[in-house]
Amino acid sequence: MKRTPIILATALLGAACVATVAGARQDPHSAHASRATVVALRSTPLGKILVSSSGRTLYEFTRDHAGKNSCVSISGCAEVWPALQSSGGLSAGPGVKASLLSTIKLPNGAKQVTYAGHPLYLYSADSGPGETSYVGAREFGGLWEAVNSSGHALK
Repeated sequence: MKRTPIILATALLGAACVATVAGARQDPHSAHASRATVVALRSTPLGKILVSSSGRTLYEFTRDHAGKNSCVSISGCAEVWPALQSSGGLSAGPGVKASLLSTIKLPNGAKQVTYAGHPLYLYSADSGPGETSYVGAREFGGLWEAVNSSGHALK
């Protein structure tokens, strides 16, 4: 019986340590917040397209104009097509033109990565690196196209 408080205290201390470690790992992007956001190039059946550092296809939205994210003002759009955001610098992978990389400011103050003036997006249901089956999707009043290294849409 006298061991119960010690065992309980040890268990609680262990749980607190696990919770602390889990909390530190909860947001995988927070550890990389100060790192540069990388835009890379990947060969796909459609040709070479821009991808995120994890190899996810990057999209442009045909309703965007003059470096402005139109998706944020359409109900549900930003949840399905999240903006590629950067809280640090930008880095161009091999074949990507660093001079075409920039950012715009979103209404919430976050920075969205742009390429050749086109805001870049991810697709929330993307199944993995190199996925291109959503290229050309018509949603939220526009088309979602992949982007090549020249900054043009691939259809």
